[in-house]
Amino acid sequence: MKLYLDPGHGGQDPGAQGHGLDEKDLTLAIALKIRSILQNDYENIDVKMSRSSDTTKSLSQRTSEANAWGADFFLSIHINSGPSTALGYEDFIYSGLSNTSKTAQYQDIIHAEVMKMNQLKDRGQKQANFHVLRESNMPALLSENGFISNDHDVALMKQNSWIQKVAQGHANGIAKAFGLKRKPDKPDSGSLFKVIAGSFKSKENADERVDQLKSKGIESFVDTTKISGETWYRVQAGAFSSRENADESLEEVKKAGIKDAFLVAE
Repeated sequence: MKLYLDPGHGGQDPGAQGHGLDEKDLTLAIALKIRSILQNDYENIDVKMSRSSDTTKSLSQRTSEANAWGADFFLSIHINSGPSTALGYEDFIYSGLSNTSKTAQYQDIIHAEVMKMNQLKDRGQKQANFHVLRESNMPALLSENGFISNDHDVALMKQNSWIQKVAQGHANGIAKAFGLKRKPDKPDSGSLFKVIAGSFKSKENADERVDQLKSKGIESFVDTTKISGETWYRVQAGAFSSRENADESLEEVKKAGIKDAFLVAE
């Protein structure tokens, strides 16, 4: 399966702006994680991105590239903007399509999977005459992941954990829509890689670390463990079957100021 993945805007075009954020940065962050999840976890998927950095690319360049490559699906990632009261998630397919088209069936599946993960109000499945939907030769979907102009949605956008969840929702949808097969576990990957954001003898200190992480948008919890007969309170900020995903999460924790974070393989 060939997926053309399009982070909206970029370079000289910031897209929507609000609350100190640019749409182009959020769309790229989500898209890079979608690519990582699909390539790490699934077989027989080839992902081509319209951009993988902050570069300028016209709409016609995007669709022409996808068409020339012979993509099976075009997925365009966007962030919405509007009145401050507007909030939530919606996605679009081309307005010239019927509700029974293959594209509409893909939309049904992807919309449902994204909504399971994104913590946003459901604004529904829609149709529009957008260039990337109209000019792409393959089924195409454009998703609008929250409003950069809304306080509730922006609070989520500022959390790395939310970016990961939105990406996971899209990846789950693509995998389900196209019947992608998960990669078999590697021989050594009976391991579960846990991100430990500190280990303490005091439960109070561990709880303080959880609060510190929460203020940075990183979810965690306290896990009690015995080491050499002594009780320790570990702050766990994620568990991954993929070492690569665990390393990414560890890096996010360290960027949040937790320099003593480490991985444990079990």
